[in-house]
Amino acid sequence: MEKTDFQERDAFRRDIIDIVRECETILLNADDIKRKIHQKTGKGNFVTDYDSKIQAILKERLLALIPGAAFLGEEDQMDHTDISSGYAFIVDPIDGTANFTRGYNASCISVALALDGRPVLGVVHNPYQQETFHAVKGGGAYLNGERISASDRTLEEGLILFGTAPYHAELTKKSFEVAYRYMSRAQDLRRSGSAALDLCMIASGRAEFFFELSLCPWDYAAGALLVEEAGGIVCDLQGQPITYDRKQTVTARAPKVELLESSHHHAD
Repeated sequence: MEKTDFQERDAFRRDIIDIVRECETILLNADDIKRKIHQKTGKGNFVTDYDSKIQAILKERLLALIPGAAFLGEEDQMDHTDISSGYAFIVDPIDGTANFTRGYNASCISVALALDGRPVLGVVHNPYQQETFHAVKGGGAYLNGERISASDRTLEEGLILFGTAPYHAELTKKSFEVAYRYMSRAQDLRRSGSAALDLCMIASGRAEFFFELSLCPWDYAAGALLVEEAGGIVCDLQGQPITYDRKQTVTARAPKVELLESSHHHAD
């Protein structure tokens, strides 16, 4: 796809949203999930037959839109997919798989389209709430077609969201130390089990600060664009920019929320 005029891009955006939404029936009609769970490496790291099925559909249909694009999905090996030049789809077929396997109903489908290594379009669809978040680079962030923006609350007024990086036991203690440090300044804390949905909560102004110490690009590529297009800020814990080519620490926050300089200091 060349850089086209706005109407063509708009149709293209709608095509991607439609493709993502159509995959919801696989999630909502899933049955006999327990028999279709497979353990991956790391504590609590599961994949189901449904992840694989949704990813296969997304791969076929998205690559039909841009035949030459790269495709990086959660069920692929990151080492073998170069997204640094040209178009690339970055896809998590089910973000919140552990929730999905338990009927916890807090999971979503996340698709980002990157150009030269940076997301230019992001779609996150939560079938349980019938909420579709999307953003286009330079075009704002939307929920079910309505413009959304990050909140104007401060940390002291804020809700903290965090992921526990459960596949990395060595990060558990630090995760809770950082969470405690922010929580001790804020109003309250939540843990959803889906980084993509947490990023959408920041983008839509429902919460003010999110972090997780180890995320893969498919967890955050679409959500990070949503946050930025909603006027929020995405970076690592030290305030450095994130990239989309490796695992890393990701934070997202409302504009009035400041990072608490080094994350290992005690709260005042």
